[in-house]
Amino acid sequence: MNSPATRGRNGRSRRAPRGRSRFRLPMRYLLPTTFLVALLAMLMLRGYVHSEILADHRVRDADYNTRVPKDVRSGGPVIDARSGDATTLRIPDRRIVLTFDDGPDPVWTPKVLDKLKEYDAHGVFFVTGNMAARYPDLVERMVAEGHEIGLHTFNHPDLSYQSTGRIDWELSQNQLALAGAAGIRTSLFRPPYSSFSYAMDNKSWPVTEYIGSRGYLTVVNDTDSEDWKRPGVRAIVERATPKGGKGAIILMHDSGGDRSQTVAALDTLLPDLAERGYTFTRLTTALDAPSAHTPVTGSALWKGRAFVSAVAVSERITGVLVVGLAVIGVLVLARFGLMLLLSFLHARKVRRRNFGWGPPVTRPVSVLVPAYNESACIEATVRSLAASEHPIEIIVIDDGSTDGTADLVEAMRLPRVRVVRQRNAGKPAALNNGIRHARYDIVVMMDGDTVFEPATVRELVQPFGDPRVGAVAGNAKVGNRDSLIGAWQHIEYVMGFNLDRRMYDVLGCMPTIPGAVGAFRREALDRVGGMSEDTLAEDTDVTMALHRDGWRVVYAENARAWTEAPESVQQLWSQRYRWSYGTMQAIWKHRRAVIERGPSGRFGRVGLPFVSLFMVVAPLLAPLIDVFLLYGLVFGPTGRTVAAWFGVLVVQAVCAAYAFRLDKERMTHLISLPLQQILYRQLMYVVLLQSWITALTGGRLRWQKLRRTGAVEAPGGSSGRRPQGPGAAAGAVDRRPYV
Repeated sequence: MNSPATRGRNGRSRRAPRGRSRFRLPMRYLLPTTFLVALLAMLMLRGYVHSEILADHRVRDADYNTRVPKDVRSGGPVIDARSGDATTLRIPDRRIVLTFDDGPDPVWTPKVLDKLKEYDAHGVFFVTGNMAARYPDLVERMVAEGHEIGLHTFNHPDLSYQSTGRIDWELSQNQLALAGAAGIRTSLFRPPYSSFSYAMDNKSWPVTEYIGSRGYLTVVNDTDSEDWKRPGVRAIVERATPKGGKGAIILMHDSGGDRSQTVAALDTLLPDLAERGYTFTRLTTALDAPSAHTPVTGSALWKGRAFVSAVAVSERITGVLVVGLAVIGVLVLARFGLMLLLSFLHARKVRRRNFGWGPPVTRPVSVLVPAYNESACIEATVRSLAASEHPIEIIVIDDGSTDGTADLVEAMRLPRVRVVRQRNAGKPAALNNGIRHARYDIVVMMDGDTVFEPATVRELVQPFGDPRVGAVAGNAKVGNRDSLIGAWQHIEYVMGFNLDRRMYDVLGCMPTIPGAVGAFRREALDRVGGMSEDTLAEDTDVTMALHRDGWRVVYAENARAWTEAPESVQQLWSQRYRWSYGTMQAIWKHRRAVIERGPSGRFGRVGLPFVSLFMVVAPLLAPLIDVFLLYGLVFGPTGRTVAAWFGVLVVQAVCAAYAFRLDKERMTHLISLPLQQILYRQLMYVVLLQSWITALTGGRLRWQKLRRTGAVEAPGGSSGRRPQGPGAAAGAVDRRPYV
């Protein structure tokens, strides 16, 4: 028997081509995945070159020196263990080798180089690989100006703690960064935390022997300026000055902290020693030896350049991310501040005893219920409307349902209820068809899975007492909030939607009349051409069109509607993906409002930027908060990172608590708010990112019909009888797209 996977569209079986995989990852999944993987790689690379990954900051105490050869302990600062028998070398008299450790540093290394150039002096820079990879131009300048380069490991660990494998890795990565920065290799090496030859002990000497076996000269020092202690310019000069005209390797630093005293000391040390007949030279020149530098060619050169380029990209990206984090921090705090302030002003305004929109609206209105395969909940919807306290006519537009939705409504035989049947054409077409059949000049729109309270329609239409009002947004509430996903959406609806609507009402740029509960002046709809099919968010599209036509769009907090939110991650993804993409489409469609005059221009220059900033840009950047939370937890600083994240959470909790108080909701659901920020919010991020990618790649998205259970009812109401039509049996779900 043929499996469904091998059947053609006509039902006949066909074989899949051999050797060819049938699985293809859609571009809308591939691009977000690639983006996230690349971002993770860049952050890991940044942590690597900033010594936050694989770094070891332990420093061992001094040990016995019984295994160190006496000739080494009493010898010079250059140790040659390449042949197996260690020898040491000293710098000839009147020659100075200035050495600078831990760089290059973007602030202090250029100043050190400037001083050396000013006095025609040369030296040796023992660079760390992580700094060389981040500032390759400085390494290139060192070589170009005649200085010598030595290795100082990649991450600056105490090598006496490390295995030979880790030592090799530190050397190779240091050479890789050097090859990418200046196109050279070097044979000079200085161990981190080293000092004099006589300080070699039983732990550091084996490392020196191993380094020698790898072909390196180990360079310590015999004159320590102790500039890292910042003892003052005079003290640094005194400690760096050799005694009796002897030659010396002087230890200084061009990185690792404030090196202003080092730079100032060079201004005194260089001319003073020059007057005494000293010359400042490279190490190999002082020893009359061949150059320590070897040009790198071929694949080694390209690997080094690729590594340095990748580090540069990661630095720029993380720099942009840090700026983005600052931007999103400002936006989040600004949005929360505006939400609290403007919501307070809105509630204070509409809850005054003498507040009124104008003359009470008592005339009948038309209620449109577009329905496609809503047999599970259509009866509850219609019964809730039939109990309305306001005179209404109910028009159910059956959009080609195959589950007997229209038959169920007709079988109810309720007064003032009409069924309009049409071929499947999509929700906007169904609403426009309903508008054509409506008898009254105010049209209420709702979804087929929503139930109204008896007072909902009355509260919803009262703002039309103001002749300037063209549309009214109601208060959509989640009915199925018992599950964890439902509770999270309940928080989102109360805080993210209804608190937002209060803010947008005061600002005069309400972006969306919710499809679950909204009302329109028919004249206003006629002037903007009705419900458009240009976007997937026809409710946002028509709302923006009304603003541009000069109509007021307001929020009625007491017009409550209870809707069934998606109960699975897949259904939630489909719904929010369509919402996000449709909102972007609507913003793009009405973009010309920015340059127009009159009401359209006012909305374009106030409403569109505001909506774009808080509904598209800010949510897209918001994941940076969580990205840096994870980065801080893994790589530090953990304490400050956690404190900052909890600070944002507290601000959100305050806004959520205020929103719940305004809506007179129980606060117990806010217990799941922290978990919502960790899990639910991430899903919304990915959905928005996928919507962006779909828009940028020119993809198209179709309406999706979500599965409904019919479990939602208004408080104190009844959900009605269970569905009876075709396909209404348990488990029978029509997943045909709503197009």
